Amino acid sequence: MSAAFLASGASGAELHVSPKGNDAADGSAAAPLKTISAAADRAQPGDVITVHAGVYRERIDPPRGGTADERRIVYQAAPGESVTIKGSEPVTGWQKVEHDTYRAILNNAFFGEFNPFADMIRGDWFNRLGRDHHTGAVYLNGHWLTEAATKENVMAPAGNSPLWFAEVGDKHTTIWAQFPGVDPNEQNVEINVRQSVFYPSKPGVNYVTVRGFTLEHAATPWAPPTAEQVGLIGVHWSKGWIIENNTIRYSTCTGVTLGKHGDQFDNTSQDSAEGYVETIHRALARGWSKENIGHHVVRNNHISHCEQAGIVGSMGPAFSLVEGNVIHDIHVRRLFTGAEQAGIKFHGAVDTLIRRNHIYRVNRGIWLDWMTQGTRVTQNLLHDNGHNEDLFVEVNHGPFLIDNNIFLSKISLKEMSEGGAYAHNLFAGRILLRKEHSRLTPYLQPHGVGVAGLKNIAVNDERWANNLFIAPAGLSVYDGQEAQLKLAGNVFMGGAKPAAEESSAIVEDARDPRLKLSEESGEYRLSLAVKPQWPKNADRPLVTTQWLGAAVVPEAPFEQPDGSPYRLDTDYFGKPRNAENPFPGPFAQPDADATYRVWPVE
Repeated sequence: MSAAFLASGASGAELHVSPKGNDAADGSAAAPLKTISAAADRAQPGDVITVHAGVYRERIDPPRGGTADERRIVYQAAPGESVTIKGSEPVTGWQKVEHDTYRAILNNAFFGEFNPFADMIRGDWFNRLGRDHHTGAVYLNGHWLTEAATKENVMAPAGNSPLWFAEVGDKHTTIWAQFPGVDPNEQNVEINVRQSVFYPSKPGVNYVTVRGFTLEHAATPWAPPTAEQVGLIGVHWSKGWIIENNTIRYSTCTGVTLGKHGDQFDNTSQDSAEGYVETIHRALARGWSKENIGHHVVRNNHISHCEQAGIVGSMGPAFSLVEGNVIHDIHVRRLFTGAEQAGIKFHGAVDTLIRRNHIYRVNRGIWLDWMTQGTRVTQNLLHDNGHNEDLFVEVNHGPFLIDNNIFLSKISLKEMSEGGAYAHNLFAGRILLRKEHSRLTPYLQPHGVGVAGLKNIAVNDERWANNLFIAPAGLSVYDGQEAQLKLAGNVFMGGAKPAAEESSAIVEDARDPRLKLSEESGEYRLSLAVKPQWPKNADRPLVTTQWLGAAVVPEAPFEQPDGSPYRLDTDYFGKPRNAENPFPGPFAQPDADATYRVWPVE
């Protein structure tokens, strides 16, 4: 992994910001600045911007970044202090109309150059579901109301989800909103006025750290892989950002974006013959390389209430680390839909590590789409991910490694790739195969982004080792398919069925796994009944680079980004495994009937 994965300090000046400050001050602790933006304008590589307690309503557009990992620009909340940065502004002067519906009339100058209530959501692979949607939002005491399809809807009595509706004229914007049982003039009512909260307007702002903030309320646009991806916080086609220990919430579309540059071809590729392939070629011409792009760290953030994705990125996530994040309530209102909605949605996650994340109540957990090569997904907990699956791997040629994860939703996996390896996972939901023979998709040079060739996906060349399957999970979906499978050491419980060609699989049809995930005070515990005698009943391989071999299409070995070999001798918790005959599933030394604290990890 890159040196950017280290917690880097800085060796320059420290600038202080406080709501009681003055932007004409010198920025010292005794004479702080008033806005973060003023500090950003002054900060030079190696400087630290320390922000003190308060609410800041501004969009930070850093004009520059650092020059190296040890010379980055750091934005941090002062230790022990609560700092919130909002893309919203408060609105008062609400007048009651009828029922619980109130009206506010705002001069358009209130919004400056960007009025999100006139900003329509649109873009490649966006589905409006037959009605208009805007990036504006209305919040009551921090939580958003729902945009109504028509004015008539908002004038009716309020239901379970209070509504808002807006009309934008030449001089004024009128907002109607339902506030059942409360007077909005006595509450905290805010509306979106900024497209993002922390996002550079130009690409190539490298080596920036953002830590310790609450970042919320952004009028973000739809972020497909074929356009500039503007997030509540985003890196804008750059290198070496660290986004850590933040609360990131209430973004109309996306929370964190590790996205591509913008150009005249944005949102023009859905119906074009070349689709995403030409977007890749243009990105290569705009500097997509291991030297220039990616190497980001997104860790230990709490990301929620985004209606497209918690973390999204097209090619920008390459060579990155995404770990320790809690991601939930993503695309749960389902007012619109499209092909880019997930807790984590990446295109081109080359040599990227997705580790120890907790993802639940999202439309789809992790979606790895195109050029998932050298990628590893490990030690993640996914559950209660409603309409789709915990993991979707789409049109990739590998190699990619999925190991030591806990997949508990109704659908664990949708497999539409080849060159994958699945080891020591717990699958408790269905496994779906989907063929895709109509798209020529790229495979890359190992540990780089140079396109080595294009090929259709055949849904073959897969490795499954030492996994634990609980019905309705199972590998019998491969029976009758054209697949090159390497199978070893898998266990099937409660009616789960193996693939026909795995003759040595252990099948425990009659055994009740007594699987249960429970939560109390933020702690998640998993109960599971297994059979400690399994290691005596079958020999299982220690999964290594040598055992995994090479992905067929790219002719690339399963190995770590630095070229060192894999050796899966630790489990979900990081505890050592018996290398001679490792126990199946994500836990190295389970008891017959055990309960594990699976989040936070012990």
